[in-house]
Amino acid sequence: MLSKADDYPIHQNPEPIAYAGQSRNFYDRYFFNGYHKEEDLFFALGMGVYPQLDVIDAGFSFIRNGVQHNLLSSRALGMERMNTHVEGISVEVVEALNQLRIVIDSPEHGMEADLLFTGRAPAQEEPRFTRRNGAQIFMDYTRLTQNGSWVGWIKHQGTLINVTPENWLGTRDRSWGIRPVGMADAQANPQGLPMNQFYWLWAPINWPDAVSLYHLNDDADGFPWNTDGVFIPLGAGAQAETMRKVSSDLTFIPGTRHAAKALISFQRRGGGEVNITMSPRFHWYMKGVGYGHPTFPHGLYHGGPASVYEEYVLSEIDDAMTLHIQAISTVTMRGDLGEREGHGVLEQLIVGPHQPSGFKELLDMAP
Repeated sequence: MLSKADDYPIHQNPEPIAYAGQSRNFYDRYFFNGYHKEEDLFFALGMGVYPQLDVIDAGFSFIRNGVQHNLLSSRALGMERMNTHVEGISVEVVEALNQLRIVIDSPEHGMEADLLFTGRAPAQEEPRFTRRNGAQIFMDYTRLTQNGSWVGWIKHQGTLINVTPENWLGTRDRSWGIRPVGMADAQANPQGLPMNQFYWLWAPINWPDAVSLYHLNDDADGFPWNTDGVFIPLGAGAQAETMRKVSSDLTFIPGTRHAAKALISFQRRGGGEVNITMSPRFHWYMKGVGYGHPTFPHGLYHGGPASVYEEYVLSEIDDAMTLHIQAISTVTMRGDLGEREGHGVLEQLIVGPHQPSGFKELLDMAP
């Protein structure tokens, strides 16, 4: 079947774009977040296309006055991957690798927005994420990450909030490849193991004159199977500096698997060390855009167009059982790259054993 994308020079194989991917679990995703530098205001958007499942879904989440408001929507894709709109949630590429626009049109739920993201530094390709379980590919994907600023407006429950780049920063990513999506495979791989261990940290940070990126996937023994750290000064001609070695150390909130503080260490290729301290202000819960949602997970077909609206009072959420979060944080840098204060998020998903953290079971918590 031909689709609009077939008129663009983007094919990767002899198939029409509608048939992309080598697995039923192939996906193509947008993610955005935005946060006010001083006030406890935050939004996020996720949109995923699943060509072989012929489904597209999206979620928009907004935190204001201590409440997280979530809108999740899904529909059949109809093999048309260029139609990036799902019931009140739209994404538009304005200038590839620099500017993207998101539009929210859900007045019945008190959420409307028109927001333009502009990159503060070039998008960065992260090392390819590949993980097997027995003979099966559990995940195999590429991701780009870009820090930026926002301009536009949000209208929430009758209140208009002006979004200006002086006060609103954030991060976007694009990822594509293979992840578990939709319903689980009915037949487990005979040589596979229960996927009951996953350690993930992601720390994109906006500094006044630079951006930095850090991520970590650890196994149960604390051995990194995917990690990277990058520092990018702002300005024309500035070059990204990839670190020789990176590491992190978390101090946990008692009774949870969430960080009370995080220390990230960069060792530069030419010598010198950089220490970054992240101090969380408040949490955003990622099931608000479908990650681990009990009834509206990524790629699930609901029999036709479907949507759900939810509200979470942040002070009432059980952090011990809501593992996948982004902690909106104030950040400081000390060391060989100078001293800075900035803003960012620390995404965390820690399941199962992790020897450096002292976790031995599936869901034991920090003392």
